[in-house]
Amino acid sequence: MNHRKSSEISGARIGGRPSGPETPTLSTDVRVWKVNRVKSKKAPYQIRWTVAGKVKTASFATVALAESRRSDLWQAMRKGDAFDVDTGLPESELRAAAAKESTKPDPSWWDFCREYMATRWRTTAAKTREGIADSMSTVALAMMGEGTKAPTLEEVRLAVRWVVVPAHEGEDPPPELVAACAWLANRSLPLSALTEPKVLRDVQYRLSFKLDDTPAAGETYKRRRRGFNTAMEYAIESGYLGENPLASVKRAGSRGDDVVDPRVLVNAKQGTQLLTAVSYVGSVHRNRGRRLVAFFGCQLYAAMRPAEAVGLREKDCYLPEKGWGTLTLRETRPVSGKKWTDSGRRHDKRGLKSRAAKADRPVPVPPLLVAMLRDHIAEFGTARDGRLFFNERGDVLGTSSYWRVWQEARPIALPPDKVASPLARRPYDLRHTCITNWLNAGVPVAEVARRAGNSPEVIHRRYEGCIDGHEELNNKKIDKAMGWGSDAEEEDVGEPDQ
Repeated sequence: MNHRKSSEISGARIGGRPSGPETPTLSTDVRVWKVNRVKSKKAPYQIRWTVAGKVKTASFATVALAESRRSDLWQAMRKGDAFDVDTGLPESELRAAAAKESTKPDPSWWDFCREYMATRWRTTAAKTREGIADSMSTVALAMMGEGTKAPTLEEVRLAVRWVVVPAHEGEDPPPELVAACAWLANRSLPLSALTEPKVLRDVQYRLSFKLDDTPAAGETYKRRRRGFNTAMEYAIESGYLGENPLASVKRAGSRGDDVVDPRVLVNAKQGTQLLTAVSYVGSVHRNRGRRLVAFFGCQLYAAMRPAEAVGLREKDCYLPEKGWGTLTLRETRPVSGKKWTDSGRRHDKRGLKSRAAKADRPVPVPPLLVAMLRDHIAEFGTARDGRLFFNERGDVLGTSSYWRVWQEARPIALPPDKVASPLARRPYDLRHTCITNWLNAGVPVAEVARRAGNSPEVIHRRYEGCIDGHEELNNKKIDKAMGWGSDAEEEDVGEPDQ
């Protein structure tokens, strides 16, 4: 046996492959030696072979493993298999390794949903988690696969929303979801099915429509598609997909379906009547309505979102005895299910929407709202943490609580034909009214956007159909700029009518 210097001996491991993309250099000039012992406690049995004169070695913990590997090399050599000069491996092993490496993992939609949600959970808010779960469960309707005893569409949505919660890992599903979870775990389509046009069309339909096959609201569709799109980006990063299947898919129909309907807006008299009616709701039962007059006033006169009003604290309010005040908004209390929050409570404590975590938003408020808030604090005080609006037990004000009060107040304040109309059907419509009033008063769009916590683009898009009364003023500006209006106005001036 010829021994070479150690500097000429390659220590390539079993299963190695060329480190670069170049085509390997192959040779059939191969010699294999018997197993010999070396000074090593972990791998004392070594085999040596040469490929085109280059020595290769591999060490093993037992003689059986070494003999097995030597046999593999010997059989490849006897079959005439060429060996790679750099790695010392047979060409057949290189092809098998390359094929294995090129095969991408293809998890089922059921498993992918759990994996993706686990990666997003720690860095997202409760409301975002719930939104992602809604997107994934909606797409699951198109990724069900086929089979007998399939669960209903509602069961599919509930099953996916349950299984994606990381805290549920290892737990048994609720009794009513056991069958659905088992069926979906075995029958869900693989992620690669999203590359099939038929499946992708069904996904698009599910994102666009509700379970009863009526069109979903524009904002609902956007939220679902946004959640699905970020999931596809993760699939690409993880090597599951080569490209985003949504890239070439657009929703059929017109855009701009998130614009504010002018029919929901109230005038000044109607707004006053609604707030007065709120004060009469539950007047015999723990003042349910009176403690919410200023809450709804914050939406009607300061364009606050309900979740922002829920999080408003006394120390955030500048309420002088006379004149305008300022509310400095710093946090929101959006409502989510207990399973979506880290605290296990229904309300999540977050910063302002679409802003940095510690950013605030000062909003000037008129004397009318200042007086409302001062009276509210004087009568009801604050919660333990300084919040102005809370329920009868001192806890965070829930969505269902103020919704019930609002629905009871509308029939008190409005005639029957208006109650049946879209007019102020939701508390959020008060915010729309306030923003519209600011725009119609001539407040610059950028300032309206700052006060409302939106972008100017959103204000333009959503409220363009609500702005009126400026056409005559704009016409006069054009007349003046073009030199058309001044002489005509002077000619029309005469003696006043007697």
